[in-house]
Amino acid sequence: MPNREVASIEELKALEGQEVAVGDWFDITQERVNHFADATDDHQWIHVDAERCKTESPFKATIAHGFLTLSLLPALMQRTFRINQKFGMSINYGLNKVRFMNPVRVGSRIRPRMMLLECTPIAGGWQNRWQVTIEIDGQEKPACIAESIGRLYEKAPQ
Repeated sequence: MPNREVASIEELKALEGQEVAVGDWFDITQERVNHFADATDDHQWIHVDAERCKTESPFKATIAHGFLTLSLLPALMQRTFRINQKFGMSINYGLNKVRFMNPVRVGSRIRPRMMLLECTPIAGGWQNRWQVTIEIDGQEKPACIAESIGRLYEKAPQ
């Protein structure tokens, strides 16, 4: 169950400029990092070689790919926030800004902090622009800050 729910797009629109929700902690495991490395063919040792990282990495542990952290945004956001109004389709429209500010060590926990920047009508639906800060448990500096854009359509576009 999401941490925050609103009944409608009108209720969401009233939250523009505000922090809307903070998610639960999510574990970053070596298994997940390895699967991502396999899926993207990015097997750089800082992600997959724990023994080498102990001696050669400044982080002293394997770290998640920045793009793994970014790819978790949709799932983390869905777990954190929901609009109960029914829509025909929801899509990820894109990103305006992304910054990877702090590495996520394997074994860490992350969570999203969601601020609604803008909720605007578009043909057949709504476009929502979010600032999502991915926090790392126990770290002052976040892993990532991304401006994410999603679209909600009344019906699937023809």
